[in-house]
Amino acid sequence: QVFPSQDPLDRADFNAVEYINSLFPTEQSLANIDEVVNKIRLKIRRLDDNIRTVVRGQTNVGQDGRQALEEAQKAIQQLFGKIKDIKDKAEKSEQMVKEITRDIKQLDHAKRHLTTSITTLNHLHMLAGGVDSLEAMTRRRQYGEVANLLQGVVNVLEHFNKYMGIPQIRQLSERVKAAQNELGQQILADFEEAFPSQGTKRTGGPSNVLRDACLVANVLDPRIKQEIIKKFIKQHLSEYLVLFQENQDVAWLDKIDRRYAWIKRQLVDYEEKYGRMFPTEWCMTERIAVEFCHVTRAELSKIMRTRAKEIEVKLLLFAIQRTTNFEGLLAKRFSGCTLADGTVKKPEVPPPSTNPFLEDESGAETDEIVMEKSDTDKPKKPKVPDNPFHGIVSKCFEPHLYVYIESQDKNLGELIDRFVADFKAQGPPKPNVDEGGAVLPSCADLFVYYKKCMVQCSQLSTGEPMIALTTIFQKYLREYAWKILSGNLPKTTSSSGGLTITSLLKEKEGSEVAKFTLEELCLICSILSTAEYCLATTQQLEEKLKEKVDASLMERINLTGEMDTFSIVISNSIQLLVQDLDAACDPALTAMSKMQWQNVEHVGDQSPYVTSVILHIKQNVPIIRDNLASTRKYFTQFCIKFANSFIPKFINHLFKCKPISMVGAEQLLLDTHSLKMVLLDLPSIGSQVVRKAPASYTKIVVKGMTRAEMILKVVMAPHEPPVVFVDNYIKLLSDCSTDTFQKILDMKGLKRSEQSSMLDLFRLRLPAPPAGGDSAGSLSLSAPTPEQESSRIRKLEKLIKKRL
Repeated sequence: QVFPSQDPLDRADFNAVEYINSLFPTEQSLANIDEVVNKIRLKIRRLDDNIRTVVRGQTNVGQDGRQALEEAQKAIQQLFGKIKDIKDKAEKSEQMVKEITRDIKQLDHAKRHLTTSITTLNHLHMLAGGVDSLEAMTRRRQYGEVANLLQGVVNVLEHFNKYMGIPQIRQLSERVKAAQNELGQQILADFEEAFPSQGTKRTGGPSNVLRDACLVANVLDPRIKQEIIKKFIKQHLSEYLVLFQENQDVAWLDKIDRRYAWIKRQLVDYEEKYGRMFPTEWCMTERIAVEFCHVTRAELSKIMRTRAKEIEVKLLLFAIQRTTNFEGLLAKRFSGCTLADGTVKKPEVPPPSTNPFLEDESGAETDEIVMEKSDTDKPKKPKVPDNPFHGIVSKCFEPHLYVYIESQDKNLGELIDRFVADFKAQGPPKPNVDEGGAVLPSCADLFVYYKKCMVQCSQLSTGEPMIALTTIFQKYLREYAWKILSGNLPKTTSSSGGLTITSLLKEKEGSEVAKFTLEELCLICSILSTAEYCLATTQQLEEKLKEKVDASLMERINLTGEMDTFSIVISNSIQLLVQDLDAACDPALTAMSKMQWQNVEHVGDQSPYVTSVILHIKQNVPIIRDNLASTRKYFTQFCIKFANSFIPKFINHLFKCKPISMVGAEQLLLDTHSLKMVLLDLPSIGSQVVRKAPASYTKIVVKGMTRAEMILKVVMAPHEPPVVFVDNYIKLLSDCSTDTFQKILDMKGLKRSEQSSMLDLFRLRLPAPPAGGDSAGSLSLSAPTPEQESSRIRKLEKLIKKRL
């Protein structure tokens, strides 16, 4: 690489000819050629000198490098020698230190061994003396001193675990174990003497000896403590088993209060007499109460199996209520720390509940069921009782809860029958346009009762009885849907009103042809609103049931079938409303198809049949809209279903209008446009508040009525020349069906011979169907008028714009 240089000779693309030309640009410049040649020669000599100097310098550099390497190697050898000397001196120093400290280490080991020996001898002295004292105190029953001494002896004995191979140490260990066994047997004998298994309790009350004996039992084998507790509690509850034997009158459920009153008195008596005898950490009061609960559950289970036929729902609920109250009292008084030793385990602290049904249940009978939808996206867990004693006694009632379930089945059956009777007696709800369609009050009563049953059953059990109750709920939800809702929907009749074609053509105001009265329309809307309320509430009821029931049974709760039933009621109600309005418009459409459209001489106002249709729409739709104000989406469904039913029927009647003159077609086009405007305004017709119609509904109306307008435009177009007419039809209607084309030709009143040639031409002019597509989708229904359209069609469009 050449260093940066301004000399042209150093350039990579040096060109000798160009360089010479730059030196001698003209002939006159050749005069100093000798001077230029001398300069170049001088430059060459300087370059040669520089090259020679550099080459010589490189030779000297090689010699200097070898000399430097040799010096480095010598320095390394010297360094290695010094490091070796240092290492030798360090080893000598370490050896010297070891010789100096050898005596010190011996002294240190001796000191440590001596300390260990002295400590062990002290422990041995303490152990030997302690064992002698322990045996003597045991014989004298000095339990107060024994408790502290025994714990110390046991702790000291742990230090001799590694010396058990020595006979004397092993003998002392055996003496300690023998003393412990003797203490255990002696304490048990003392308790047996103080509290004999048979006979009455000791009248003198607890002694200090027994209190100290309990402290000793804490240090002994845990089985001694458990035996003392077991015998004391058994003796304490022996009177209970005698008083409440199965054959006693007080043992039955109607006197269950006496059981709980007895244990309350016993616990008070225990606290007064024996509260200080047992250590606090033994929790004897709680242990007595827990054992009482276990005994009571077993006794109640046995007696209820024996007298199962005598159990009535009121008696069962009374017993369960008293029992759960007692369990709640235990939870307030005790912590439940002893339950880990028994069969019932203390539940974990439940997470914060998101169940809105955990409100005060005292008002459950009067509060209307309100199942909030808040927090429904959060995962919820079944309710865990925060009472550790929950079910410790009341679990025995669970096998007999079928009595409660059967009672609820009977009560709900009577409730449904009462709803049916009330509806027949009071009739449908009075129409109130201001308030909108009222939900039937019976459905709120039903769900209030459901809530009461669900809360009550969840307090009794969250297992199989909740599944059985859910089945009952499902049964009566279906019965309510069919008996109260579907059963009270007005029945449609086959008669089609008294409107005649003559009166329709002559009277602009039309006549009343609606099948349903105002009251019947309001009833249908009320049933629809009720079904919608039941649908939403049933969905929330399912969620609440899943929260209440055990996690293992959640999958068995499914109210989808009942929600589908209410959806069917909603669909049927909407269909009835649509059929009613549809049927009211039928005579008007029939009158339209019967009119002599070839005799119409001039285009006037909208025809009487249009007025009649608009009249029926204005009569029915505001009533339906006001009564469905609370369920707006179902009113939209009604509008969509009516449009989907009315528009195809209108087009079918349109095809029946044949033959049609040009003026008749213009009149029909004007009528069709009027109907289109009314249908677009259908959702808010007769309303003071103008609301934009839903886009889904508007799309259906525009698509259907535009097709009707296109049909009439095709009918108005001249059929000569045929090719233009056929192309115009294909462009405007995008319908490749020969049947539709045949109907258009019939409406124009063409002869059969003309129709035949037209049909042949139509088949020839049909566009080839696209692969995998629908030809109708690619052509717009609202296509602009083609160039071949007659001036008469343009004139008609101007007339419509002017009238609007």
